[in-house]
Amino acid sequence: MARDHAGHIAHIHSHRNIIGFDENGVSVVTHKADHAPEDSEEARAAFTKDYMDAVKAWRKTFPNKDEQIEKTPDPAVKEMLRRSDELGFETCFDRFDAQQPQCSFGLAGICCKNCTMGPCRITAKAPRGVCGADADLIVARNLLRAAAAGVSQHGMHAREVILSLKWAAEGRLDLPILGEQKVRDVARKLGIKTEHRQLKRIASELADALLDDLSRSDPEGEYRTISAMAPAERQKVWRDLDILPISAYHEVFESLHKSGCAIDGDWRSIMQQFLRCGLAFTFSGVTGANIATDALFGVGDRVTSKVNLGALKPGYVNIAVHGHLPTLVSQIVAVGHEPEFIERAKAAGAKGIRFYGICCSGLAAMYRYGGVIPLSNAVSAELVLGTGALDLWVADVQDVFPSIMEVARCFRTTVVTTSESARLPGAERFEYDHHHTNIEQTRELACAIVNRGIESFAGRRDVKSSIPPYEVDAEVGFSVEWVHRHFGGFGPLADAIRDGHVLGVVNMVGCNNPKVPYERCIVDVVDELLANNVLVISNGCASFPLMKLGYCNASGLGRCGEGLRGFLGCVPPVWHVGECIDNTRSSGIFAGIAGELGCRIADAPFAFSSPEWSNEKSVDAALGFRLMGVSSYHCVEPPIYGSKNVIEFLKEGTMETLGSRMVVDVDPKKLAGRIVADMRQARAQLGFDAH
Repeated sequence: MARDHAGHIAHIHSHRNIIGFDENGVSVVTHKADHAPEDSEEARAAFTKDYMDAVKAWRKTFPNKDEQIEKTPDPAVKEMLRRSDELGFETCFDRFDAQQPQCSFGLAGICCKNCTMGPCRITAKAPRGVCGADADLIVARNLLRAAAAGVSQHGMHAREVILSLKWAAEGRLDLPILGEQKVRDVARKLGIKTEHRQLKRIASELADALLDDLSRSDPEGEYRTISAMAPAERQKVWRDLDILPISAYHEVFESLHKSGCAIDGDWRSIMQQFLRCGLAFTFSGVTGANIATDALFGVGDRVTSKVNLGALKPGYVNIAVHGHLPTLVSQIVAVGHEPEFIERAKAAGAKGIRFYGICCSGLAAMYRYGGVIPLSNAVSAELVLGTGALDLWVADVQDVFPSIMEVARCFRTTVVTTSESARLPGAERFEYDHHHTNIEQTRELACAIVNRGIESFAGRRDVKSSIPPYEVDAEVGFSVEWVHRHFGGFGPLADAIRDGHVLGVVNMVGCNNPKVPYERCIVDVVDELLANNVLVISNGCASFPLMKLGYCNASGLGRCGEGLRGFLGCVPPVWHVGECIDNTRSSGIFAGIAGELGCRIADAPFAFSSPEWSNEKSVDAALGFRLMGVSSYHCVEPPIYGSKNVIEFLKEGTMETLGSRMVVDVDPKKLAGRIVADMRQARAQLGFDAH
């Protein structure tokens, strides 16, 4: 099969049409016999066989490690992948190769392990599980459980930072509340009295309101964040669909209940709960977390940072922070910049202390604290360790692969964990306990961690490092506030969209996935978008290749069409807004533009894209924007291809109810072409391109 010309597995265009692949990898349509009713066992069996064949063909498009080295766009990644082979340390790309061929039933979403009567898998011979669940129900259950996991993961992030805000307001946590304007603005929207009141009292009540949305069990209560922050038009859509959540905790609780064995047997009911999870994720896990983070640590501002592996400097106590939670990280960085600890590092033979960011801990820190250099997203974390240049690796929560311990041992890098929720076998523990009884000791923990980094440096002076010589400047910290300061509001950007200098705006986010060439899909999609005058906003793991390869500085303007380049002037064509919870900033920019255009967000030329998405949070992130009416675009298929009904629901069925669809094409340039075409259609409907 020709990998470079593999067609995508598309949605069903009619009840009798199934799309698969021919021997050249091109998508083709086959037809069912007219005599078989679409819901008959015969039709279901034929459907299962056709899609299993299609999934097997898609599986052949997965790149192996050699192809990853050939196609990944970052020269530092290429060099470190070769070095991993030379030194014999394993990466996720090696393990991905070892897993091949991956299970077709898993890729299609038609295996069920929800009880011990299974595991069950749906085949033409066995179209129902032991309990009687068919493919539609099993695929829907699996998808719902993934969405619920995503809600819990970002919800845990939200809980930690909201509690930090509350404890700072109450004096338990010795941190200043830096985002006073954010606290007061959001509090007013939530109906919290702000006039003639102390900041800490307002912040405490704000934290309580956010926590209530996170954990309410009383169904009579109001989800205040949705009521205050969501467009009224969208709230009516969600109310009519009966998908307004009770709280994030409740919807996770209910999702695990509904999707269990012999409970909810209606795939439509399961998918309705899936939509509720999307709202809970968006307004607690993302919006709530973002509000609390900006309130406590400040919004930050546009700054310039060095990025990529060449920014690693030998001779320093090199400390990497990896994960998502900002509270302890903020203090680790602050302590490491204090003269006392710098002198301790120099006494141990170091030139000083330097901090580096992996995944969202680095992205949250770099435009707030200064001096934190982003190096990589989660997938290539092992390659960063493989340089041998890091003395201490500080792991908090989420997107920390357990395999980093193996590579760390190879280079005698000390690894510490900071959360009871996320431990690594063999790592040293400097953690908040389960009940956070030691939250008052945050500074003491930070001091102990920085001291451990200095000790590790002294103990590994003989470890040789090999650092690829690639680094570049990236401008980060874009926000709604920055747009107002720079442009005086959203009017100029809306005018540029209206007159065609800017075709539209895309929010480019998401994690990475070895099922596609690493970071290549992101870069290829963005290249096509910029050439067609589409402005790109980015955050999270997808932003790393864009930072590393110059898209986030003025040199990226050379990739733009004339209209976009003329509008931006010296501003980079990719606006880096921060970590993954900063999707709230992207949606705020969308809302500001739509308001100036006088249209709904759903009608504007906007798109959401996570080309290389992989983890459970990504399911919810895409769903969150689609609930706002913004279509999502991807290069990796979701595990739904065993169910015709779920495919139709997820990819096209929400066009009528939500005004958005899910589009998948494994060819990133074709995917970008679809985004551009859909934007042109949206513009035509708004009358922008009429002459």
